[in-house]
Amino acid sequence: MKFIVSGGTGFIGRQIVDELLKQEHYAGVYSRRPGVAARTAVATYRWDPMEGEPPVDSVHDMDAVIHLAGEPVAQRWNPEVKEKIRASRVEGTRRLVDAIAKARHKPKVLICASAIGAYGDRGDEILTENSTLGKGFLADVCRAWEAEADRAAWFGVRVVKIRIGFVLGRNGGAMKSITPLFRLGLGGPLGSGKQWMPWVHENDITRLFIWAAENEVSGVFNGVAPNPVTNKEFTRALASALHRPAILPAPGFVIKAALGELGQHVLDSARVIPEAALQAGFKFQFSDLNSALSTVV
Repeated sequence: MKFIVSGGTGFIGRQIVDELLKQEHYAGVYSRRPGVAARTAVATYRWDPMEGEPPVDSVHDMDAVIHLAGEPVAQRWNPEVKEKIRASRVEGTRRLVDAIAKARHKPKVLICASAIGAYGDRGDEILTENSTLGKGFLADVCRAWEAEADRAAWFGVRVVKIRIGFVLGRNGGAMKSITPLFRLGLGGPLGSGKQWMPWVHENDITRLFIWAAENEVSGVFNGVAPNPVTNKEFTRALASALHRPAILPAPGFVIKAALGELGQHVLDSARVIPEAALQAGFKFQFSDLNSALSTVV
């Protein structure tokens, strides 16, 4: 198959491209700086989602478009940052779909990233793809983001939206920043520690995107492992994997003071399960948190 990947130089995107090449698929990536992002055997197209549409020839004759690009959420928010988070996803997806609409030979499928932030703060409620969406900034962004992706269906393109959870990986994502703290014995639960953390191993989220392209599925899929844990359980498991104590809790008021509005979302609870993926036959390699952590720390 022929794939084009936005965000193909990021943490998840790079792994998807690596796996596509390993499986002998054609892989192209979008980059704001093509010269810097150039890789052997990977076609590179210049595209900045904040500036305009990607070149139409980049989607022409592609079998699948994987769309991951977006401004990082993990930074202190202010009105300008929030607008970049929203626009890079909502307007960026709109521009990508507009380019698809203009292509003479359109891709068969668009697989668009989304996030479990779509569900908002829901306590202990079990959340599936059929659950209602939540409230708040991140939920509103996800709602608009997914709506723009759905427009591709107007042009005969199959659409899949993958709501990604907390990705466990060795060389990127949130683990890159928290693992060093735990190695120093400075880790601990966040707030009460009772909030649910839907996690997924980097290999499984990579496989899920490619699986969605290769199988006739559509709609929303939760990109999380089948067994979510609470933050307290996650903290205990990570400390154990590193053979370090985890006795320094971070009170909620400290997190909110340090991170501002983002701090509230850090403490959100979303007990998300991948019901749609399991029912469609996707097999997770890592369903147990302890075995997943043993491969990334």
